[in-house]
Amino acid sequence: MASLNLVEAINLALREEMERDGDVLLLGEDVGREGGVFRVTEGLQQTFGEERVMDTPLAESGIVGVAFGLSLLGLRPVAEIQFMGFLPPTLDQIICHVGRIRNRSRGVYSAPLVIRVPYGGGIHAPEHHSESTEAILVHIPGIKVVVPSTPADACGLLKSAIRDPDPVLFLEPKRIYRAIKEEVAQAMEPIPLGRARRVRAGAHLTMVAWGAMVREAQKAADILAEEGVEAEIIDPRTLSPLDTEAILASVRRTGRCLVVHEAARTAGLGAEISALVMEEALLHLKAPVARVTGFDTVMPLPKGEHLYMPEPSRIVRAARKMMRF
Repeated sequence: MASLNLVEAINLALREEMERDGDVLLLGEDVGREGGVFRVTEGLQQTFGEERVMDTPLAESGIVGVAFGLSLLGLRPVAEIQFMGFLPPTLDQIICHVGRIRNRSRGVYSAPLVIRVPYGGGIHAPEHHSESTEAILVHIPGIKVVVPSTPADACGLLKSAIRDPDPVLFLEPKRIYRAIKEEVAQAMEPIPLGRARRVRAGAHLTMVAWGAMVREAQKAADILAEEGVEAEIIDPRTLSPLDTEAILASVRRTGRCLVVHEAARTAGLGAEISALVMEEALLHLKAPVARVTGFDTVMPLPKGEHLYMPEPSRIVRAARKMMRF
């Protein structure tokens, strides 16, 4: 097995799926000759040719619209949108067509396509390059939303996304693109969508986090462990469909739930998870559900970015408060 970072693991998954299935193709801005803005698709056009790895104009709605049309013809396109801040022009296609085609055609057609989107802050990017608006996507019927937090998960989940018969939004936390390395098996088996991962076992507190926030939760758990608090960490991996049973089972064991996400607080996915826990596990709770999130404002410009992002000290303070309740 090779030690890979997130970028390399995604590249491996794309390469192996293109070798396995001739219907898989890639399209997006600069994904070919340049290998993408983050070099995730580097070398793939040289291997598979311009007919399967296609550079497109700067037209996000067109990229997704073309991918949708290709999927209806039986192909399995993987479209890249360079940053989540450039995703809004595609929402007309995603909401009105991509997510509805199975229902609209009463099962005659499906759209087996993947839309890859680097998302989130933490890299000192300019405006429109650090959005974390996954809650909007989760609210759209007919699509799956996937967020890996490790290289191995990225490889296995992307393989499942490509093979899925329905559309998948694959959100890649760019803050950890090159920050984490781990062993990733060649020809690894796909990881089923809709199943959470227990990152760390604990008896006193459940933390639910995804993407780059899993690493921050782990750092906070290390600090709490020195104080005698055992924090369990659940990574949903798939935000839609959400593995509610994994979250509830953990909360029922620990009696406390802390949700961590970098998206804005109001109507973020943490609110949905809080409601789920209150509805299904209220009598197991020893403290109210808490959230550590971004703020209800746009991501600050680079010098102020660290003030917005949840980090271990904020998570630890929230956990201590819950333990004192």
